[in-house]
Amino acid sequence: MQGVKPNKTQKLSQNRRKSRELALKAVYRGMVNASALKQVFLDMKEDPDYLKADEVYFRKLLEGVTDKKDELDQQILIFIDRKLGELSPIEHAILRIASFELMFDLTIPYRVAINEGVELAKIYGGADGHKYINGVLDKVAATVRAQEFRK
Repeated sequence: MQGVKPNKTQKLSQNRRKSRELALKAVYRGMVNASALKQVFLDMKEDPDYLKADEVYFRKLLEGVTDKKDELDQQILIFIDRKLGELSPIEHAILRIASFELMFDLTIPYRVAINEGVELAKIYGGADGHKYINGVLDKVAATVRAQEFRK
């Protein structure tokens, strides 16, 4: 019996999810180890999920978050209840990635960016970290995607 093949949209969605997971690992590694982008990218090629990910999207996320980290942090800082240094590195990395999508990739609907951030927090974050991530990203989306958010 032949398995059901996912359609292109499902496959792209799954690849993008893996790309976000890899980006999370890479951004986290870069934050904790203060590693250079090139080395982090090379290290991520060794990850078992690398072949399942959309490499182009992974690279876009990693480079974008790295290049725009100051802008992303400024936006995040507006909506958090503590200093950036007091965020767990995982939460901080998730907020950077999802905020990057919200601010700089308008092809991703804001609800998808928020949901993907929440899902990453459920998998990699603390017990109730996903609730915090959801609240912050909701506020970021209301600001940077105000017109889309109101619809």
